[in-house]
Amino acid sequence: MHMVYRASPWRSLVCHHGSLDISALSAPLRDFYAHTSLFNPSLSDAYAAQLSFVETLLRYDLPAWRISELISDHIAWLYRQSIAAALDEMQAQGWGKPPVDYCVVTLGSAARFESLLGPDQDNALIIDDYPDARHVEIDGYFQALGERFTQRLDEAGIPLCRGHVMARWPMWRKRLSEWQQQFAIWSADRQVKRVQQTNIWLDFYPVAGNPELAQTLGQRVRSTLSSAPLFMDEMAALLDELPVALDRFGRIASHPGLAAPYDQAIDLKRQGLMPLISAARLLCVRYQRSEIGTRERLTALAHFTRALTKEQSDLLIAAFNRMQHLLLEQQRHNKYHGQTADGWVDLRRLRDDQRLVLKFDLQQIKAFVNQVKRL
Repeated sequence: MHMVYRASPWRSLVCHHGSLDISALSAPLRDFYAHTSLFNPSLSDAYAAQLSFVETLLRYDLPAWRISELISDHIAWLYRQSIAAALDEMQAQGWGKPPVDYCVVTLGSAARFESLLGPDQDNALIIDDYPDARHVEIDGYFQALGERFTQRLDEAGIPLCRGHVMARWPMWRKRLSEWQQQFAIWSADRQVKRVQQTNIWLDFYPVAGNPELAQTLGQRVRSTLSSAPLFMDEMAALLDELPVALDRFGRIASHPGLAAPYDQAIDLKRQGLMPLISAARLLCVRYQRSEIGTRERLTALAHFTRALTKEQSDLLIAAFNRMQHLLLEQQRHNKYHGQTADGWVDLRRLRDDQRLVLKFDLQQIKAFVNQVKRL
């Protein structure tokens, strides 16, 4: 009787004759591209291919955090394609080329390269400065661009943001100097709404246009916010609005105000990942760090500041990795059963050891959040 082992592309590198078989390693990806394409001219078909792409990547034993980076890379490509198509359409309709430099940025998880299988649109437009006398002409052009590319993304399967955080709206489409003034206004005191709006903007990544506009704005924002004590105090206070999924005894528990879709469930995105992401973001603002991804932020906080020890950083990165894995597994399950790929995790699907590790990870995050609030 022969034992059957799970085929692995990595194990196929060394063949029976003792030579390297590179073709066997690339076989899963070749098979994927033979049947579908992430770069299909139809953006809806390209987006639909993401689930199959994830399944292919899992055959390489890639961790969820690495897969999320690749998903985010693909989302950035979808943005660029939709923007290029919108510009072509506008030129054909007589709008001409962009009248001044611009930069489209993604916000949130896509900007942190932490997207999974249920993204929506969060984006903004930075427009190079121009005279006020040309506002109607130039802003009209970029309003049309914002409406067109966000509509294309929506039709492809990445839905419009329900909170209207998109370049099609004036709130998220401004000249560079206007953005700088906006952040100065937002950071002048500790109004909750202003801090929430700024938090949205603190994770941004340029996907099209002139990236120097985003770099210039990022430098100005880091300098402005780090010297605004009232704003920083409110930013820390807002961590209370993202309670970690633990009860007062340190056990896993869903927040009573959340309507769980399963009998035993937690919103792992809101009650686990977001508290960690938000606390790491706050510390990086305080220390004027430019890192965007959560893993990179935690690493930088240990290496370049005294905010975290290396042991704390390693524990929190490991917790982040494991929670992304749990969420990706749940989203894959949901997709295959025709359900929404959201932030909820069904605790009944977890083994006892997974629950124990999840409780430990949540405890580390809660301790980290409390530490950040005291700083």
